[in-house]
Amino acid sequence: MGHDLGLARAIDNSRGATSTWPMEQRTPLINPVLIAGCVIIMTGFAIRASFGVFQIPIATEFGWPRAEFSLAIAIQNLAWGFGQPFFGAIAERMGDRKAIILGALFYAIGLVLSAGATTPLAAQMTEILVGFGIAGTGFGVILAVVGRAASDDNRSMALAVATAAGSAGQVFGAPLAEFLLTLMSWQSVFVVFAALILSSLAVLPMMRSPAPASKAELEESMGTILTRALRDPSFTMIFVGFFSCGYQLGFITAHFPAFITEICGPIMAGGILAGLGITTTSTLGAVAISLIGLANIGGTLMAGWAGKRFPRKYLLAGIYTARTVVAAAFILMPMTPATVIIFSLAMGSLWLATVPLTSGLVAHLYGLRYMGTLYGIVFFSHQVGSFMGVWLGGRLYDAFGSYTAVWWIGVGVGAFSAIVHLPIRERRIDLVPA
Repeated sequence: MGHDLGLARAIDNSRGATSTWPMEQRTPLINPVLIAGCVIIMTGFAIRASFGVFQIPIATEFGWPRAEFSLAIAIQNLAWGFGQPFFGAIAERMGDRKAIILGALFYAIGLVLSAGATTPLAAQMTEILVGFGIAGTGFGVILAVVGRAASDDNRSMALAVATAAGSAGQVFGAPLAEFLLTLMSWQSVFVVFAALILSSLAVLPMMRSPAPASKAELEESMGTILTRALRDPSFTMIFVGFFSCGYQLGFITAHFPAFITEICGPIMAGGILAGLGITTTSTLGAVAISLIGLANIGGTLMAGWAGKRFPRKYLLAGIYTARTVVAAAFILMPMTPATVIIFSLAMGSLWLATVPLTSGLVAHLYGLRYMGTLYGIVFFSHQVGSFMGVWLGGRLYDAFGSYTAVWWIGVGVGAFSAIVHLPIRERRIDLVPA
């Protein structure tokens, strides 16, 4: 159908505009859009994954309670979630590249202002800009572009590859921050990171995208799709279920390095850990975040492979169940460097495996036309969970002197998410009348 035209005139489902991309350019798994998206996500997530490393240096310099730093990172996560559907809509209305540029500018400005923050309130306000920056350069915008550029056969794996790129950033983000802190102040590291996120924009010319739809067409179609999706119980269950993913990831990213530093005690010199350069609990904390990201590359790619072959709702329920078991076992076992490494690898294999499955499920049920906006709404639940995980981590630590209660709350919400995904009706809905 349409092969005689030379170019496939495919309706770009995420924009309502006619794409003139050659069909063969939409078919390969590895394409310029995927490569550029991976670079941007990897850079942004490398920076984001490093924030937990700064908790003790900043709190020590200013004497802030743990809750103050936690609230700043929690606000960042909430701003990320709040901004995600808006950046998705900006991308669909004005163009993907403009949304990404705007996000990178927010990110860089927020980091520079964070370097100059000397009070908890100032730090918390600057994190709003950082959160918006992550929204504009993160999954909501990038996955929608990658999904549109991929063929139906390759879409699940393409989303997994882009998600795995975020994990690749996590592999070197925390260790890079730890290394830079040995060379310069934490304020200077933030400035370096601001320059790094702006440099990632060099790949934007590779992200070719069709022209946006007209304003009238965009508004009418978006209203129809949003109304029907929000009335669908399956969309509600996806929204609610994504909360625990955010809670667990937000808490671990922000608090795990500090948790390890204080709980594990001194590391014995020598042995395998020393051979790997892990001679302090501070180093172990950064390495743990890195190992989570490393293990998640394989876990996310496996999720993308499985998402094409098995019902996504059952895969998601299985991942949340596994997270629940891994977290509960970790808390119940004696805390040692070895158990930290085992936990990091186990949790890492499940870390972002939910993202390609959740975004793929949204695309499958409601189409690609407004995937960025719809996934952005679902992702808001994820970031509310992140806010609660990060904020409660600091709040309950200051109240009880430990993170135990926060861990067990995470176990509970993980079990809830495993259950809530089971009733989802995984069938496509025709949202746009013929």
